[in-house]
Amino acid sequence: MGLMDSAKDAAEATGKKIGEAVDDTKERVSDKVDEMQADAKVKQAETERDAVHAKNEHKENLRES
Repeated sequence: MGLMDSAKDAAEATGKKIGEAVDDTKERVSDKVDEMQADAKVKQAETERDAVHAKNEHKENLRES
């Protein structure tokens, strides 16, 4: 029985390690997705800022003409 108990313990430990690795990988992927979404929002905000700046500059040039 000692050999069976050892094999069972080893299998359980291996299963636990695999489960932890899967959970860690899922969390890393989720973190990367969150990071990419935040970067996309920043890029969009910068683009909108630049568009407003260009529009305002154009309007100011028209006023000066």
